[in-house]
Amino acid sequence: MRIGELSKATGVDIETIRFYEKSGLLPGPARSDNGYRDYAHAHLERLAFIRHCRALDMSLADVAQLLASLDTEDAEQLAQVDGLVEAQLARVRARLASMLALEQQLVALKARCDGRHHLHPHAAGSQACGVLQELVAAAHGEACACHEALMKP
Repeated sequence: MRIGELSKATGVDIETIRFYEKSGLLPGPARSDNGYRDYAHAHLERLAFIRHCRALDMSLADVAQLLASLDTEDAEQLAQVDGLVEAQLARVRARLASMLALEQQLVALKARCDGRHHLHPHAAGSQACGVLQELVAAAHGEACACHEALMKP
């Protein structure tokens, strides 16, 4: 099959397929008599494997290690697969904790908004908006509502 067909079958962009070839994740295809790249079913399977790993947010280095493990019978290398998945799981859990903290910060910041978006007679522009006041204060290095919430027990 041609690269466009491979792209359509896997949902992977043509330029990404070429990048995977250049980086050694995907072996280069044979060339047909007319010079076109001729991808085999094995390319489709390997590319689908890479795509799935990337959907799990694995790095290209980790994908390369997993591919090497697929191509080996070395017990030591195969044993490293568990560690690789465990490390990825730890990274995902750390990002989840970070995202929860971010959610708390945004909730605290949103609480500064009274929902009324009109100018107060004695407040000019951003001074009338609690959210903007907090963001300006934080930009000046002052404490802000969104970070105070994380420091409270």
